Amino acid sequence: MTDLPNLAHDELHPIDGALLGDTLTHRPRVMMLYGSLRERSYSKLFTLEAKRVLEKLGAEVRVFDPAGLPLVDDEQGHDPSSDHPKVQELRDLSLWSEAHVWCSPERHGAMTGIMKTQIDWLPLAPIGGVRPTQGRTLALMQVCGGSQSFNTVNQLRILGRWMRMITIPNQSSVPKAFTEFEDDGRMKPSPYYNRMVDVMEELMKFTHLTRGRATYLVDRYSERVETREELSKRVNIRSI
Repeated sequence: MTDLPNLAHDELHPIDGALLGDTLTHRPRVMMLYGSLRERSYSKLFTLEAKRVLEKLGAEVRVFDPAGLPLVDDEQGHDPSSDHPKVQELRDLSLWSEAHVWCSPERHGAMTGIMKTQIDWLPLAPIGGVRPTQGRTLALMQVCGGSQSFNTVNQLRILGRWMRMITIPNQSSVPKAFTEFEDDGRMKPSPYYNRMVDVMEELMKFTHLTRGRATYLVDRYSERVETREELSKRVNIRSI
């Protein structure tokens, strides 16, 4: 289902990467995470709706399925060398990506454990000399079972900063998500749908602005004078 019946197509303006200073020729690469394993997961449905918009805007998009991902304290703990296939899939997607979208339900006023586990498996230390999140742009979304809340996107924003990501200002929160989707899983037209389009459009603009420059933007003096071994010890402390 790649059609976008809710879009006013004439008003979805093409994003000119060259106008924003982007000299790379491949499509922006976006990895998407959602935070529920339920059969009818509204965070997944919302993510897939956003995926269609991103593809319409010219992105190459991959959605990670968290089913089968172990808890961080299982399967070799938070060891960067973990060879669990789902951990490796997640990390490889993050290394491939130039942008992320994180979408979680709000549960007990917070993100879900499934969402947090995915983020926890992305180490701060470099993998093969490359950090899997540093310098990526990030867009945040949440779905609510009741009234509108921003607890989860606010928490995710803190995590994005901690993961050294360029988190865009706009964000999306959908209240009473069970009323916002059709039986076939497609999102109904609404101001919440339009806000999601706003967020995806802004993510693409920020990604075009920063890709190819992200390494320079997040370069730090303190890390240039720190050895790789010292850095690995500091960010992978096991005694907490």
